[in-house]
Amino acid sequence: MHPTYFEAADPARMAAEFPIGDEFLRVFTRMSRDELRARQEAQFQRLMARAWGTGFYRRHWGAHGIEPGDVRTLDDLSKLPAYDKTQLMESLAEHPPLGDFHAMETYPPGAHPPIVFHTTSGTTGKPQPLLFGPWSREVQNLLLARIYLLQGMRSSDVVHSVYGHGMINGGHYVREAVLHWTNAIFMSAGTGVETRSLTQVQLMREFGATVIVGFADYIKRLAEIARENGIEPGRDIKIRLISGHLGRESRQAMSEAWGGAAVHDWYGVGDTGAIAAEGPDEDGLYVMEDAQFLEICDIETGRPLTDGEQGDMVCTSLFKHDIYPIVRFNTHDVSKFKTTQSSLGLNFRRIEGFLGRSDNMVKLRGINIFPQAVGPMLQDRPEFTGQYICKVTRDAAGRDDMVVLCEVSGPADLAAYRQILKAKIGIEVEVEFVTPGALAPVTQIEQRQKPIRLVDERFA
Repeated sequence: MHPTYFEAADPARMAAEFPIGDEFLRVFTRMSRDELRARQEAQFQRLMARAWGTGFYRRHWGAHGIEPGDVRTLDDLSKLPAYDKTQLMESLAEHPPLGDFHAMETYPPGAHPPIVFHTTSGTTGKPQPLLFGPWSREVQNLLLARIYLLQGMRSSDVVHSVYGHGMINGGHYVREAVLHWTNAIFMSAGTGVETRSLTQVQLMREFGATVIVGFADYIKRLAEIARENGIEPGRDIKIRLISGHLGRESRQAMSEAWGGAAVHDWYGVGDTGAIAAEGPDEDGLYVMEDAQFLEICDIETGRPLTDGEQGDMVCTSLFKHDIYPIVRFNTHDVSKFKTTQSSLGLNFRRIEGFLGRSDNMVKLRGINIFPQAVGPMLQDRPEFTGQYICKVTRDAAGRDDMVVLCEVSGPADLAAYRQILKAKIGIEVEVEFVTPGALAPVTQIEQRQKPIRLVDERFA
């Protein structure tokens, strides 16, 4: 008889290895960097043993001439080539339906642990399977709960979640994190497709929601929906904490939209789970280094960069040594390490947060532009609703241009918008104004967890 999910997860051992709540701060404000490194190395050995038994890595590393003895410690990690979604999709094509990156073949026949199965959204192509064993799934859940508790979530909170469900991972693992590790009450509203936006704000009012978790764009949209229907955030819905993916969004604007709620950022991707999060000091995002080993690598060459340099986040999930080991996964999300000291005394490195996507970057007349960063540049304009789209075109002579379409709620100064963007981007771009809601069919703000911000017509 195989072990059940709960037996395989071993939550008591997990909480001892990955402290949570007050114990998290106690342990990692006292632990030295050398002690932390020793913990990381022990996990790295288990991870590599599983990875070397996996067809995906044997093939990927072997193609670059890497043999098992070449990588002994984390100091050798950069010898291994990074991979991204491209290699995963190739694995699926060559080894349908689940690819050969899951590591189930490293167990005796029929003896692999219980599998949690989700997929990516598939909005940019074929959905990718996301597979988790009980250990890696619950560590992922614990890490997110650790983040929520660090940011101020309490067992007395009513947590309203706007993460999507269905086959995608996000809403399910957020629910598991809150339910399994925080004791707060969880409202799994989902996206505007799963639960209409007006219904969501009515439910928040009726059941006394105190926390919202999700993506910043839609959380802001819900505040607008509430006010449009005579429901005042802060008075009728007493939200005290928002924890989501802010990117370059204004914390102040988000707080004001919800009546002065505290607002905190965190970062992760579906494959790895939570990687880094802001603490109460609001001074960068602490990398959960006891579980995630993060590198910042040059977008063009892939070489690791020094602290303070901006590049792709490449993640090794040290805890994923049961199902789908992750060694040097290039997220193509851009950030950089901070160089100042933590005021909390946590001996974890910090990143600036999400600065854009390198695979969604537009190079315009020698300037790198990240579409996700454009809207926040205009956040001080009072009539700007925060909804926008960047459209890139190429004329017959081969010249590329960008126009930023902005939703505005009243009269707006076109020249002022152009001047702001020129000063912050470094080149001139065109600006066009549209009425509130006009861009929703393109951004899909109420259908997608991450709205579309780029329409690239150069290769249409």
